[in-house]
Amino acid sequence: MSQNLQLLLQIFQKFLLPVIRILAFAYIGLAIVLYIGQSSLVFMPSKDVIETPAILGINFENIQITTRDNINLDTWFVPAKDNDLVGKGVILFCHGNGGNISNRISYLPIFRELGLATFLFDYRGYGKSGGTPSEEGTYADVEAAWQYLTQERQIPPQKIIIYGESLGGAIASYLAQKISQPNGNNNAGALVLASTFTSISDRAAELYPFMPIRFLSRFSYNSIERLPSIKIPVLVIHSIDDEIIPFHHGDRNFQVANQPKNLVKLRGDHNGGFLDSLETYRNGLNEFIQSI
Repeated sequence: MSQNLQLLLQIFQKFLLPVIRILAFAYIGLAIVLYIGQSSLVFMPSKDVIETPAILGINFENIQITTRDNINLDTWFVPAKDNDLVGKGVILFCHGNGGNISNRISYLPIFRELGLATFLFDYRGYGKSGGTPSEEGTYADVEAAWQYLTQERQIPPQKIIIYGESLGGAIASYLAQKISQPNGNNNAGALVLASTFTSISDRAAELYPFMPIRFLSRFSYNSIERLPSIKIPVLVIHSIDDEIIPFHHGDRNFQVANQPKNLVKLRGDHNGGFLDSLETYRNGLNEFIQSI
């Protein structure tokens, strides 16, 4: 072995090999952290119910419902008008991954102005609901909400609009597919996906392009896979400025959804786009509701 080659080998063993080992351990460590800590990245609940619809002068019913695995969920039923409980229909509202239902009361005046009632429920582990959040758990939670509206309150399924905000869009699309019947008898009136990703793996892969995310992911939340089998009208609402779930996710969801479908483009950030583009949001939602 030549002197130069021996020198290069010594440099590699003394300097480069330890660096490579450190980087490899750091990479493996990050992969382990991402795998173990996924729940805390996906679910960001708050137990503090900071306000209720009463702060806006809106009457509501605070109702406890129970899931099929015996978890108690905290819910609010907000009538379309004080003397008209259901109005033109009921928004079954599936909120995003952060906070709880008390962080969503800004929607209520908009929905009431459009003649819609709203049923908000907190997933397990959120707000005053019991349990700990999980993907399967959130699916059981939305099933319980649907069951309450259709069975206990006897609201016709066709008068219910399943509305999903951000992560809630994947939960809403799960329910829309779950209850779908070929004859349409038990189908909801429509599905709304607001600021929703195509799948949680797609978004995570964008955030961590250097990691084998699809191998590490313990969550699915796959809206785009379910949309082709959903036969009810679909409205996709997404801001072109969304910094958390980029607009191309909403656009891809829209492309694979079946007709009839509408796309409403907003301006503004992920959480406040519907208020920043209030007129566009309200008009788009109203036109869609009038068309179904």
